[in-house]
Amino acid sequence: MREYFLNHSPISFRFAQNSKDFIVSEIPLYSWSGEGEHLILHIRKKNQTTWEMVNSIAKVLNIDSRNIGYGGLKDKHGLTIQYISIPRKLENRLSEIEKLPNIKILATHYHKNKIKIGHLKGNSFFIRLKKVSPMSAKKIAEVLKTIQEVGIPNFFGYQRFGIDGENHKIGKEILEGKRYIRDRKKRKFFLNSYQSYLFNLWLSERIRFNKMVDEFSTSELAKALQTLGISIQNIEVLKSQPHHFKLLEGDFMLHYPHGKGFYLKLEELDEVVERFQRRDIVPSGLLFGNRVKHAVGESWDNFEKRYIEHGNLADGGRRFAWIFPTDIEWRYREESFWFELRFTLPKGSYATSLIEEIAKRDIR
Repeated sequence: MREYFLNHSPISFRFAQNSKDFIVSEIPLYSWSGEGEHLILHIRKKNQTTWEMVNSIAKVLNIDSRNIGYGGLKDKHGLTIQYISIPRKLENRLSEIEKLPNIKILATHYHKNKIKIGHLKGNSFFIRLKKVSPMSAKKIAEVLKTIQEVGIPNFFGYQRFGIDGENHKIGKEILEGKRYIRDRKKRKFFLNSYQSYLFNLWLSERIRFNKMVDEFSTSELAKALQTLGISIQNIEVLKSQPHHFKLLEGDFMLHYPHGKGFYLKLEELDEVVERFQRRDIVPSGLLFGNRVKHAVGESWDNFEKRYIEHGNLADGGRRFAWIFPTDIEWRYREESFWFELRFTLPKGSYATSLIEEIAKRDIR
């Protein structure tokens, strides 16, 4: 179970990830060049995953699905507006794509390169919550004001773990050699789910630690950390940090919203904390695997080393541990008891995690 960083009580509402109440629109990383050998399709889809859409288009065009580029994988549920690329020479066959159910081409562009996974700036969302009482609407608005001010933990959403929430277990079995999946794409998908599961465990542990730092006195905290086997050099410095996410010596920081990373050194803590407050940089968490930098020092010894796995690994990476949603707007429709909100997240972040932070409960 994930940890919530805010202290409000759970808020009651109904959330349904359908094409009317959950809409996501991709924000491309760059402008299209207007020339080149690739045709960019701005597509609206529903009731199918990105993979399912790509396979359907590949089949109708009689091409290998690997010739179709996309920047991000979108869920089956909800209405998705995203970009894909196909070879420009197929432009005269767009009418065949438009015959496919639940797919609509909104616009086309030319570009020099094929779209690759990760070629996204972020995603904008529209979400409608239902059965929201006036009192709950006030609570939701207060939570959103806090999120506007301080951001949220960057948990992987429940979609990452499959319909039954068990995909990470399959990934663990693959890693341990207890299961073999021939399809390379599916094998990587399950391994990534296990990476995500361990990341969420680590992030929950750090949030529990952060809340303890805020809520305990210095002497209480010293005793609690000793009991937990956590060794921190300077507890007073730790408690002086204003943000909900307390930084530790050895944390691997990333420039936000994109850029290179660096290790937090104790002598640079004040400056780094200030830059975190300014949203210039954020702490990162480990996606275990090959060719990835681990945390060091206090961050590694007390937390990250517990979430390392070995075996037939996929490539690893670092993921923002904290993000700052932008363009947050909301409106309460009291006559319908609907609460409508809009916001933008960086690529790879989950709107459902933000909704769960508001609800302070599992929303599946």
